[in-house]
Amino acid sequence: MSADGSAPATIETLLKIMVRLRTPGSGCPWDLQQDFHSIAAYTLEEAYEVVDAIEQGDQLALREELGDLLFQVVYHAQMASEAGWFDFSAVVTGICEKMTRRHPHVFAGDVIDTAEAQTVAWEKHKEREKGECSSALEGVPLALPALTRADKLQKKASRVGFDWPSIHGVSDKVEEELEELREEIRSNTDAEALMDEAGDLLFAAVNLVRHTGTDPEAALRQANHKFTRRFRMVEQLSNAAGKTVTETDLDTLDLYWDEAKALEAAGGSPGDTTETA
Repeated sequence: MSADGSAPATIETLLKIMVRLRTPGSGCPWDLQQDFHSIAAYTLEEAYEVVDAIEQGDQLALREELGDLLFQVVYHAQMASEAGWFDFSAVVTGICEKMTRRHPHVFAGDVIDTAEAQTVAWEKHKEREKGECSSALEGVPLALPALTRADKLQKKASRVGFDWPSIHGVSDKVEEELEELREEIRSNTDAEALMDEAGDLLFAAVNLVRHTGTDPEAALRQANHKFTRRFRMVEQLSNAAGKTVTETDLDTLDLYWDEAKALEAAGGSPGDTTETA
């Protein structure tokens, strides 16, 4: 039962709501106006909001965001049904068949002992299903965030042997790309070349992080969260001194930043009277 005592909603309830929203004459004008291209941006946004709820450890937000993401799947399936392509049932059938097929160690008696072995087996299943590919890099969506796409492209190339034999070579490559970017900055003559060198440095940095076994996207998200958290502490320290950040000189902001780091390490916050090292 739901919180108000009524029967819980089912996927059929959601499908009926979607049909109603898309019914000409009685539906929602905004929903009727949408197509796959216009909805795609919302689908990406909802996926990111699911990740954000997970990162924040917010269970209520996660429940809500998962619902929003499910609605996106229903939305696309409804438009596909209207076009005569497939319906939601076909989507469910397809994913059930795929999950069963790609987990023979669970459903067909095969033996796979480790997560790493399953990753290899999964990729082999995908290759067999998709048949002959024109490139080892096929299957990496263009719409992915550039950092994630770089990581996936590098992993694809690595599976066919195109990779650095050790992390030391990758580290040297990062240093090389950094120096090339510095040289371009010094010459300061070609914006196109500057972007090219900046891209090379970022791509090499992703490669280095990948070789440590760390997910570059997760690492950068964590760094973003850390910067946001510390900068907000800097703002609080500035406000406590009677100034805004824009009214505070850079040397003082640097001191506040160091104080924010120290407070964070000690588990404190601006306004605490506890001394920090």
